Amino acid sequence: MEQSAANGHREVVRLMQAREWHAAQSACRRLTARHPSFAPAWFAASRIALAMRLPREALEAADRAVEIEPANLGFLLLRGQCLMALGRRAEVLAATDAAAPLAGSDPRAWDAIGTLRSYAADQPGALGAYDRAVALAPQNPALLFNRASVRRFVGDFEGAEADYDRAIALQPTDYEAYLNRSHLRVQTAARNHVAELERLIREARLEPRAEVELRFALAKEHEDLGHYAISFEHLHRGAALRRQRMSYEVAIDVATVGWIMSAFPCAPTEALAAASPEDPIFIVGLPRSGSTVVERILASHSALSSAGELDCFARALVDAAERKSGGAHLPRERLVGLSATLDFAALGGDYLGRARAASGVAGRFIDKMPLNYLYCGLIRRALPRAKIIHVTRNPMAQGYAMYKTLFKDGYPFSYDLGEIAQYYLAYRRLMQHWRTTMPGSIHEVSYESLIADQRAETRKLLEYCGLEWEDACVEFHRNPRATTTASASQVRRPLYASSVSQWRHYEVQLTELRNGLAAGGILE
Repeated sequence: MEQSAANGHREVVRLMQAREWHAAQSACRRLTARHPSFAPAWFAASRIALAMRLPREALEAADRAVEIEPANLGFLLLRGQCLMALGRRAEVLAATDAAAPLAGSDPRAWDAIGTLRSYAADQPGALGAYDRAVALAPQNPALLFNRASVRRFVGDFEGAEADYDRAIALQPTDYEAYLNRSHLRVQTAARNHVAELERLIREARLEPRAEVELRFALAKEHEDLGHYAISFEHLHRGAALRRQRMSYEVAIDVATVGWIMSAFPCAPTEALAAASPEDPIFIVGLPRSGSTVVERILASHSALSSAGELDCFARALVDAAERKSGGAHLPRERLVGLSATLDFAALGGDYLGRARAASGVAGRFIDKMPLNYLYCGLIRRALPRAKIIHVTRNPMAQGYAMYKTLFKDGYPFSYDLGEIAQYYLAYRRLMQHWRTTMPGSIHEVSYESLIADQRAETRKLLEYCGLEWEDACVEFHRNPRATTTASASQVRRPLYASSVSQWRHYEVQLTELRNGLAAGGILE
């Protein structure tokens, strides 16, 4: 039996190494059927399911492996990865708690624990795990990179820069480290990395992704130094290269707005209700609008917790629609149409369950996923007492801010100025539709108004959310809570006005954006 199981396992591993996932899945199912108590087979089944994006199946297989060998560190860590793929953050923390006593002197195990805890929003716990990993393998650049990322999240920018410097010295081709390092602080004439970055652009044989990262880093550092023409040249070349390698049609996103407006042409029948201590607060809009600042202001209140940027509402919506359609994968237009016919109360309950499982927060929480602006009509129906806050910004300033951000995932429209204008017009049209059809349902916060009078705007925010005044909300920059967004370094400082007019240094270069917005009737 043992020899038969070992032979079958070797064949599964061979297929996995060849990335022949369907064949590996079939072979592994035969293996687990013949040898149901052979733990490595369930471990392999879990890894295969993860590779095939079947997280529920992956977790079931990992559970079987752990049931057979409960003290196997690899099995426990894989189970944590399955939970991470399912968005069950609170359970991820429990999985790492089970794995940590077995990690011993294995730096890879501590690295995996750090990654899982960081995902689960326990950045202090992640930092502790990465500290253990780096202490055990101080010459490993990947470990230093990971610790630098978490140091940035918790506001230790000097420590993060030291880690990035060391990681780059050990692995000079880690170009993401150069980009992240550039964003840690404002670069100065006395202390910057421009010469190093320019040399790499000239001399290194760069893959497209590496060139994109270096050009975005150079754009950031030259802008800090006031070299605006040079900064934009690097930015434009980097963004164009990034866009060339993406499969995306802005017309589909624009059409989606029309489909949503048709699906939700009027106000919901439910009356607006006062919020309770359990009702969520959604912060919506577009990225780089100032939404992270608004989140930090609110999350500094003793009655609120931040759940971060959750995709739980979108997932709950898709799952509900696909269940209603008999399990079929739905094209977007059909999904939007079907969304107006769902059981809204069930959708709201499913969202709340997912959000709490994903974030581990109790009580009233903030969901800062910008793209929830698409679902305002559904949110109003599914969660009638939820609060929706829409953060706005000067369209030219916001368009430029998105253009100069290299997003890890999402926002594919942001690498072309013409597409930014098209997407922005569609977004504005939809938000106007929500204002018209659901008057009083959404509280608007202008980033410029917040900068001009933080206290007054904060008071309005708290009143809208039904919260008493707390001074901590105007001192949000003192909040030690970690943040993982692109604004991680900015929100550690009091509000500053320099970003309001930063785009004006590039008025000529942003002509395509301005013309696109003007053609849609949007002017400053």
